[in-house]
Amino acid sequence: MGRPVAIHDCTETTVPHLDARESSSLRYLAYLLSGILFGFVAIRSEIISWYRIQEMFRFQSFHMYGIIGSAVLVAALSVWLIKTFKLKTFAGEPISFEAKAPTYIRYIVGGSLFGLGWALTGACPGPILALIGAGLPAFILVFLGAVLGTYVYGLVRNKLPH
Repeated sequence: MGRPVAIHDCTETTVPHLDARESSSLRYLAYLLSGILFGFVAIRSEIISWYRIQEMFRFQSFHMYGIIGSAVLVAALSVWLIKTFKLKTFAGEPISFEAKAPTYIRYIVGGSLFGLGWALTGACPGPILALIGAGLPAFILVFLGAVLGTYVYGLVRNKLPH
């Protein structure tokens, strides 16, 4: 798992390097750690709290709107930085954004379904796993519903308006 390299006394030794499997394992570990960090932040900031979500839908608190607004600002700044500095992926590939023709019906229907699911379950899809990890087993059903919904979308995607 390494390549021979000459040392000062002219003997050979092996210098370890990452093969493709080890590299992808480290990448998955990075994803896992990122997910754990996201779950921690989701729990600490109370974005997984059904009560906070209810407050938002009743316009009783700015908490969730502030978090969502902050996320929009961070995303906009990130996209601007990527475009301005022509940033690339870790693999060295260029990052590009393709303009899409607006078809508002799909946004209206999709947003309505998303909002309905969010209001009924009290959970956006992002923190579902954090809710399960926080010890709320009822969200296993929400997770299964999200997976089922994603599967059904995959089946009907080509039949939907573009």
